[in-house]
Amino acid sequence: MNRMDFSLTREQELLKKLARQFAEEELEPVAEEVDREHVFPAENFKKMADIGLTGIGIPKEYGGSGGGTLEKVIAVSEFGKKCMASASILSIHLIAPQAILKYGNEEQKQKYLPRLTKGGELGAFALTEPNAGSDAGAVKTTAILDPKTNEYVLNGTKCFISGGSRAGVLVVFVLTEPKKGLKGMSAIIVERGTPGFSIGKIESKMGIAGSETAELIFEDCRVPVTNLLGKEGKGFKIAMQALDGARIGVGAQAIGISEGAIDLSVKYVNERIQFGKPIANLQGIQWYIADMATKTAAARALVEFAAYLEDAGKPFTKESAMCKLNASENARFVTNLALQIHGGYGYMKDYPLERMYRDAKITEIYEGTSEIHKVVIAREVMKR
Repeated sequence: MNRMDFSLTREQELLKKLARQFAEEELEPVAEEVDREHVFPAENFKKMADIGLTGIGIPKEYGGSGGGTLEKVIAVSEFGKKCMASASILSIHLIAPQAILKYGNEEQKQKYLPRLTKGGELGAFALTEPNAGSDAGAVKTTAILDPKTNEYVLNGTKCFISGGSRAGVLVVFVLTEPKKGLKGMSAIIVERGTPGFSIGKIESKMGIAGSETAELIFEDCRVPVTNLLGKEGKGFKIAMQALDGARIGVGAQAIGISEGAIDLSVKYVNERIQFGKPIANLQGIQWYIADMATKTAAARALVEFAAYLEDAGKPFTKESAMCKLNASENARFVTNLALQIHGGYGYMKDYPLERMYRDAKITEIYEGTSEIHKVVIAREVMKR
């Protein structure tokens, strides 16, 4: 997509059609059950891999389906309309293969990318710790090199890791030289089943219940030195750049759930009869719909612009923070109005709005809170 050309290519239109059909036929029928039972939709994730969606942005020689960040936005936003848990799973999964593609050596790419694309294994990005949330530099998990075996020995705990309990391949951020602080942070690839690596608590969450969020425990977990991603001491840079791209993914989730809420609201106001007429005739309702649609269209434009910048290889830190901040706050605004439009029905668990209202909130929190994004935006603007 050219900066001033908002049309999609033929391939992108086909991807949009594919993602929409998958969301309607596979995700929507089980979305309520996934939320109610807190079930990870493993079968649907396998189906995503089968049709190439888990390999978006990864070259075909590594099992991917090609494309870039805009393709991720297209697929994730279509998922978000019907099942935010699934949109979250796909969006966050894509962080790991993107990091390996960008920073991994050829041996790592050949080994891990096919597993994360056509192989159907889930990827995870393990940065957060009990005392290292917004302050990512406060990571305490260590990976000390044992020169006798040429292995890193990992010790520490990660928390709130999306997909951590299900992932086959994880990018874990550790201190390889603890005395250096941020300059001693590195990224290491850890595989599921590695001795010394175990899963702790699975969190019970307010929303996106099907996207499992887990505690990861490392106790003398030995990983070959060949699993170092990039260079030692470059972990913080890798994490921050990966988060820039991940924030666009959260923006896509937010616009998806907003558009889904608008679709439900339009349908409802045309069917709901009060005082002998559809409530769509009420000017107050029309103003709600107008505000929801206008703000969501603006949010999509900002998300797609950030995606364009990343795909073009241009700086996008500011725009990724802006699009995530704006789209997530809009998701809360839109789902709140949509629930209000639905009245008592919207508040009931029999209707999807109650779930969507809960799901929308996480977009203001993960991959950086709204407050942190304001710090990032202000810093970038004031650099001029």
